[in-house]
Amino acid sequence: MPSEQIPEPWASFLSQVDDHLSEDVELHCFGGFVIMMLYGLARSTVDVDALPAVKRSAWRRLANLAGKGSELHRRYGLYLDFVTVATVPEDYDQRLTEMFPGAFRRLRLLAFDPYDLALAKLERNIQRDRDDVKYLARTIPFDLDLLRDRYVKELRPLLGNPEREDLTLRLWIEAIEEDRRRQ
Repeated sequence: MPSEQIPEPWASFLSQVDDHLSEDVELHCFGGFVIMMLYGLARSTVDVDALPAVKRSAWRRLANLAGKGSELHRRYGLYLDFVTVATVPEDYDQRLTEMFPGAFRRLRLLAFDPYDLALAKLERNIQRDRDDVKYLARTIPFDLDLLRDRYVKELRPLLGNPEREDLTLRLWIEAIEEDRRRQ
């Protein structure tokens, strides 16, 4: 997606970030920004959730440049949010997709695949997360066996309280199945 096809104010914000970079930077993005940009979710967000997949020094420079409270955040009302507490599927990085190929000189935003996006929301499990997952399940549409399999093989072994997340996933799948019956 060329930068002129990225909606404002995101295009200007991300272009400013790119203009200030002195080296190539790759961000592994997930959350509402990805669901909004790639899958058409009609809710707003003011941040790009990203895993700190860059060197710590580059991460600090990016946070100073475009993180919460930065000058770019004040100017555009948007910011980069480096998430350090999310548990994500083990091999998520093998399934990343570039969001805006060729749009920026140094900045590359790589998006989680939809199943990994959903599973990254499992532990937090607030209403917005449940709504996002239901939206993804409808839009993709999700193969629930693939969701379960990826959870069991790639996320469950990493969890601090897997029994709780087993229940959460079971409830999410029941909600998705209920939603599908109503459609």
